[in-house]
Order: sequence, then C-alpha cells, then structure tokens
Amino acid sequence: MESIDDALATGRRGLRTRPGTLLLGPTGARLWADYLEQRPGFVGAIDLVHKLNIPMLFTVAGVELPEPWEAHWRPSRLTVSAAGGAGAKVAFAEDKFVTWDDCAVSRQVWTNRSAEPVTLRLEVDRSWIDGDGFGSRRVERHGFTVLTLVRPSHPALWDGLLVGPGQRVELVVAAALGLSETETRDDLERRLDDVLATGPATGPTRPRADAVVDRQEREYQQWFDTVPSFTCSDPVLTRLWAYRWFLLRHNLAVPGVGGLRDSLFYEGRAHKMTKSPWDPGGWEFSKLIPLSSPMHLLEARWHPDPSLGAGLWRTLRAAQGDDGLYRSRTVASEFHAYANFLGWASYQYALVHRDTDGAAEMLASLAAQVRGERLKLATGGDELPIETEHILTGKEYQPSYWAFHDWPADPRDRSGYTPLKRVDRAVYHHLNARGVAGLARLLGAIEPKADEFDALAGTVAAQVLAKQWDSATGFFYDLHHATDQKAMVRNVVGFYPYWAGITGAEHLPGLESALRLFDTGAPLPSTSPGSPVYSPIGDWRGVFVKGRNGCSWNGPTWPYTNGVVIDGVGATSRRFGHRYDAEFGRLLRSYALLHFQQRDGRTPYLVEHYDSETGEPISDEVDYLHSYVIDLVVRYVAGLEPGTDGSTVTVDPLDIGLDRFALTGARIAGHAVDIAYDRADGLRVSVDGMLVAAAPGLSPLTVPLGPPAPRPSTPR
Repeated sequence: MESIDDALATGRRGLRTRPGTLLLGPTGARLWADYLEQRPGFVGAIDLVHKLNIPMLFTVAGVELPEPWEAHWRPSRLTVSAAGGAGAKVAFAEDKFVTWDDCAVSRQVWTNRSAEPVTLRLEVDRSWIDGDGFGSRRVERHGFTVLTLVRPSHPALWDGLLVGPGQRVELVVAAALGLSETETRDDLERRLDDVLATGPATGPTRPRADAVVDRQEREYQQWFDTVPSFTCSDPVLTRLWAYRWFLLRHNLAVPGVGGLRDSLFYEGRAHKMTKSPWDPGGWEFSKLIPLSSPMHLLEARWHPDPSLGAGLWRTLRAAQGDDGLYRSRTVASEFHAYANFLGWASYQYALVHRDTDGAAEMLASLAAQVRGERLKLATGGDELPIETEHILTGKEYQPSYWAFHDWPADPRDRSGYTPLKRVDRAVYHHLNARGVAGLARLLGAIEPKADEFDALAGTVAAQVLAKQWDSATGFFYDLHHATDQKAMVRNVVGFYPYWAGITGAEHLPGLESALRLFDTGAPLPSTSPGSPVYSPIGDWRGVFVKGRNGCSWNGPTWPYTNGVVIDGVGATSRRFGHRYDAEFGRLLRSYALLHFQQRDGRTPYLVEHYDSETGEPISDEVDYLHSYVIDLVVRYVAGLEPGTDGSTVTVDPLDIGLDRFALTGARIAGHAVDIAYDRADGLRVSVDGMLVAAAPGLSPLTVPLGPPAPRPSTPR
C-alpha cells in the first residue's frame, strides 16, 4: 500500500461543533487527543485509555501568535503554522503527533522577525505537573492513576529560552504518559530518552528536530506497509480504501489494564461527551462495545497480522458473563450486553486467518453466547429472540417499539412501549449459529457439534420467513413479543434477511420496492419516509429526545446499517445472476461520500449518523468506526471470497461500472492473492506471484491456493 500520508493528506480538519479546533491523526496504544486548540504543544481535550479531557500536557509561551493558523493534516502527524503578515513579530511552525508508545511529541520552529529578543518558556499544568515535568493524578471512576513526564530538547525552556533578533530555533518537547498501575517514572524516562535521542545530535542533549518527524512517519507507516493495496478508476473509492485502513489503525488500542488487558478496536474516540477537564459526562465510545466488534473483525481480517483478531477475541472472552453474553467494558466497569453477530464475523475471520491463535477457545465462547441468548431471549414460543430494551440492538428509538400504541408524543413514556421479536436480533441469532457451526467444522471440533447449530440456524431462518415476512407489502417486520402481530413499520432491519442469505426469488420484488422506498437523498435511512414519526434529522414529532446531535433511529442514515444492507444487496445480486450489481455500485458510492466532509471526496470525516435527505453530518464523532467497507470492497468490487476448505478461493466481482481495478497483496490461509481487471485485458488472478486464472471479462473464477504458506509477522 502507498504511504498512508500521501494517500490521505489534506488541509485543516477540525470539529464542526467546535470551530477553531484541530484534529490529530495518530493515536497511541492508550493516548490520543480528542481535539487540540490553536496553541503550541498539546492543549485541548486529551485522553488516556478512556475519555479524561486532560486540558493540557504542555505548551510553549512568550509571544502572542496571530490567527488563523495554517493547518495540514496527515494520518501520522499534524503540521501547523502561524506566520501572520509582514509585521508579525514571530513566525511559528510545528509538527505534532502521538507515538504508539504514548508519547505526545511537538517539534517546533520559531523565527524571531523583530528587532528585539523574545523569550520562550515551557508551561505545564501546575495543578498536577511539578517543576521537573513529572505529574500524577488519580482517576477514581476508572480506578487508575495517570502519570506523565514532560521534557524539552532545550532544558533552558523551563526558565526561558532567549531567541535573538533574526534568530531561528528548532526544539522538541515531548510528554510520556502511562499509568502507575503498570509503569514507573523510570519507564517514562526511558521512552523520552528514545524520542529525544532520534537523529544526529546538534548538541549534547538536542536531537535534530526534523529526524523526530521522519522517524514518526516511518514507524506509523509500518502498520500500513503490509496491508493490501486497492486502486480503481474511481478516485473516491481508492481514497475511501485508504481512509478505512486509517480508521482501523486510529481506533486500535491496547489498554493493558483492568478489564481491558488485551487489544481491541474502539468504536470511536468520542467527542460526544462533555468537555469538563478531568470530568467528562455522558456516553463514550472508547471502550469495548461488542455491538461493533463484529465489524472490526470483518475489516481486520484483511490485515495480515492475525494477532489483531486474536487480541480482540481475548478481550471479548474476558467480558463474557456466566450467561454467555458479551458486555461492554471499560477497565473498571461493565455495561450493556448489545446484540451482535460475533459468531458469524469470527468464522469469517478464521476463514482468512486459518491458524489464528485462540480460535478453539473462541469457538467455545461463541457457542456459549448462542446458547445463552437462546435461553435468555427466545422465550416467546419459538426461536426468535425478544428484545425488551431498544438500546440493546444499538438502534435506539426505532419506531416499531411504539407501533402498538400509535407512536406517543414522548417515546420515553414506557406505557406506550412494547418489547419485540426484532428482525435484526433474529438474523444475528441465525448468523451466529451458522458461524459457530462453520467454525466447528473448520477446526474439526468434537464439541460444540456443528449439527446442533446448523439445526438452530435453519429453524430461526424458517421462522423469520414464516412470521416476519409480509407478502402483501413485501417487507420483513418486527413482531409483538406475545402475540406475533407485526409492527407495521419499515425499519432498515427489514433488509437484514437478504444479508443473511435466507431469502428466495419470491422476495426479490420486495427488495426492489424497499430500495426505492429507502432511496432518500443520502440513503439508507433508519426508518422509511412513510413512518408517522420519520424524521431525517432524528427528532421525534418535533422533540430531540437525545439532543440535536443525539442518536435516534427514526430516520437518520447510519454507516452501521449502510454496510449491512449494501452487503446484503451484493450477496443477493451474486446469488441471482448479478441482478443488482449496478444498484450495489450506486449504494456503495453514496456510502463512500458519507466518509468525506461536504461529500468532497477529499477530506476524511466519517461520523456516527447523517441527515438521510441532505447528507449533513448530525453527530460529530469524527473518525467513527461502527461500520465496515474494506470487506465489501474485497468481496464484491474485487470479488474475492475465501473458500471453506482452505484450498480454493472464488473470484466473482460485481460489475459496478469500473474501467479498471487492482487488489494486491490480500492474504488468505498464508497465500498472497492479487486480482487485476481492466476492460481491455479482462480479469487476472495471481497467487503467490504466479498467474493462475484469467477471464476475458468479469466472470466467476474458482482459484486453487496450493499448500499453506508461512505467515509474516507484522508490527503495530
């Protein structure tokens, strides 16, 4: 893959809801910046492990800098400058970034343009950082103590560094952060020694400042060096590919403490919470949220490092209750047991990384989830799970819960609320059973028996078709938990049975009709426009139940369900003679544009949800990750589908109107698979560098892999 910085470099990125702020691309195993202010160094809302809103690590003061600043964003670093006009006293330029080992680093260049000397001084937050740059602060809600150590390349900065008229000075300031539960001051000292010793010395203790930036670029790029490359004749899809890989790396975390001792992918880095220093309020996304973990597995399976999935599996198992359900977790607390399709996603992960560590342990864990949900939720006389709390499907305020009481003015009124046999819950249950059965066969497991879960999957599928399908309207509906009466609301989850592959030819007119109905300006809305409480911006009959930027699934568009429904359209198209290839391409491109600010195809800016008619970002959780795209591009645009036996793959691209595309370096069962297509030369497939199959057009190919190849190790 090309340099991630070259692929995604853009101008200023800041929060829509906080003008003047700056966003930072790189994140550490624990450390990141929610946003930064236009000040030298690290000032803003800075977080460690979870949302903390640390207001300042350090800044350099002594002269007032003119605004506005110029800003250039790259995944590996942020570059800013403040030059002002011809009469400006000082010119300032800075590169700032966070290293994987949790150091906040600022490389600064100051030029004194005036006839008088200026004095620069390093400042820290004295409420918790002492005069030697060391700080310690307890965070009771998480049960850990934050440590930091700040050090400049020029020690004189502490008392005041004199910059004479016409003089230019380069300096580096870095802060290492950690937890007293896992690290000591000596550990922080060693990390700073490493940062500040980069490059040829310009003095006894001073690094060459630009070498610090060069090293960050190299080390950040290493994670991307081995991921597959995808390019095509549509520049937006090419740039989307790079952005989705950035999202995966940006949200990768290894807390290493408490209930999160291993790796995971955060759902986001959470601007949603309040910004009170050290005391954020509200819900945050920087935690384990099993709702989105399946999508992280689908994306991460195309990275050649199998430890990404294996680490997430260990984190999930540690968050599994005795009832088999996986719960959301911070390092110290446990939360909701969200609906998920982890059984299915884990099986898909294992089809690519067939020798992943911990697969057998995860199989037993996934079987326990399916059995536990069957016991706890399928209590309505059939195998369809009952959802009593609307938030637990991750789709709050979907109108079907209130359909049996004519959608009251206030959906928080529980007297107008009805538990449901949800379509999404049923489809997840079906897919999870299929996933457990498939993984059991893949591993040759004696227990659990694949037959048990095959039978359950078949029963659930049959009941979805028999009970939740309405032939008169051609759609799948949620059911009253006790009477099985249909809640006649077209929620976006009505598409899920197509995604699960349980529909037949008789359901295709319903799919076509639903796609037309849900074809708003920025599809796909969470509820069809025909609903009495439909709103593209999420208010419920004029009231924003969760605030203007709150999440309500009664009309806005969500990347989450865009991924699922587009996956379903692609799968259905392939099952029925590529009937919906063009529709898949249209939806994928619409989905792609949600990833870019002002739909410009240039400035990466994916958030949680959107106005379904205009495409306006409703929320502001930038670089949010509860969706998937990489898997869609690999499987449908390039056409690569792993086989279940490990000896073959299928290559069957959908025709979405591309003149050319190339997927290079996708690894399956230890083999490198390359797929290239252009209209002149047709389709070509290589395995481990050798051409093994070709077709004059986009024809399906069955491709032999050969014996397993050794897997490479990949750095984070």
